[in-house]
Amino acid sequence: MNLAHWLGIRHPVLQAPMAGVQGHAMAAAVCHAGGLGSVPAAMLSPTALADELTALARATSAPYNVNFFCHTPPEADESREAAWRAALAPAYEEAGVDPGTITGGPGRAPFSHEIADIVEPFRPAVVSFHFGLPAADLLARVKAWGSKVLASATTVEEARWLEANGADAIIAQGLEAGGHRGHFLNEDLTVQLGSIALWPAVVQAVKLPVIAAGGIADSAGVRAAKALGVDGVQVGTSYMLCHEALTSPWHRAALQSNAPTALTRLFTGRPARGIVNRLMRDLGPLNPVAPAFPLATGALAPLRAWAERQGRGDFTPLWSGQNRSGCRETSAAEVTQMLADGWASGPG
Repeated sequence: MNLAHWLGIRHPVLQAPMAGVQGHAMAAAVCHAGGLGSVPAAMLSPTALADELTALARATSAPYNVNFFCHTPPEADESREAAWRAALAPAYEEAGVDPGTITGGPGRAPFSHEIADIVEPFRPAVVSFHFGLPAADLLARVKAWGSKVLASATTVEEARWLEANGADAIIAQGLEAGGHRGHFLNEDLTVQLGSIALWPAVVQAVKLPVIAAGGIADSAGVRAAKALGVDGVQVGTSYMLCHEALTSPWHRAALQSNAPTALTRLFTGRPARGIVNRLMRDLGPLNPVAPAFPLATGALAPLRAWAERQGRGDFTPLWSGQNRSGCRETSAAEVTQMLADGWASGPG
C-alpha cells in the first residue's frame, strides 16, 4: 500500500507523539516537511487540548494526527500508595518534602466522549491510540469524522486484535521504542518482540497497513524497516533535540550522553523506556512498588520539581528509545527529510 497517498501526505514518515517534549510547533513543522505530525493529547487538559488543536489548525492545512490513551483508570489503593511513599521516604527527607502535603501530579486521561467533543470540530485526518482502542461507540464516533484510526501493537496477537476491532492501520512498536509500551492484551514484557522480529511478523499476520516503530533513528534505519515489508515508519527520539522540541535542558543532556535506557514502571506505573536516572538506580526500574498507571506520578511530583529546580532530571522521566544516534540539534523539517530520503532510497 502507498501509505503516504492513503494518509494524504508526501512521505510515509510519522512523527511519534511525545508528551512533555513537543507540542503543535513540532507537529506543524513535520507536516510542512511532508510527514505526519502528531499532537500528544493524553496529558492535556480540555482547555490545553483545544488550544493546541486551534494553533495547529492555524499553522497548517496538512493532515495531522492526534494521539490518545485508552487505559481504564484504576481505583486508588491506599496501602499501595503508602508503600510507594515509604519507598520514596529517603528522597523526601533529602528534599525537605513533607509527604502529607502531596496532593497529586500530572495525570493521563483516557479518551472519552467529553474529549471527543473538543476534537470533533477539528476532524483530524488521523487519530491514534495507545493501549488498545476505545469503546465501540467512541471508535465509531471518530470514524464518522472521516478520521483514520491507528493503534499500537507490541505483539502479533495485539495486531490481530486491533485488525479485528476496527483499527485502520497498525503501528508495530518494537521493544526498542522510547516512552510507554503500547501493550494492552498481556503485561508480560517477555512476550514482546524486538523490532526486527516484530515488524515482518505483523506484516505477515494482518492485511492492514503496518507502520514500523522502535529503534529507527536515521535513513539507514528507515531503509532497513522498508526492507522488512512495512508501509511506513514512525520515529520519535530523533526529533527530541530539534529546535521545535520542548525537551528540557537536563533531558537534552541525557539524550547526548552515553547513559543506557531501561524499561521502567516507576514514573507512571506502566512500563516505558527511558534513560536511566537516579530514581531508576535507587529503586530498580521495574520495582512493583509503584502504584497502578497513572497513579505513580503524584508522589513523585515534589521530588521532580525539587531536582529540576537544580537543573537535574533525577526524578523526571527521561523518555528515549534505545537508538539515540539520530539525535541532532537541527530542525524537525531536516529530520523528516532525512527519514524520507531513507524511504525513497530503500528497496522496492
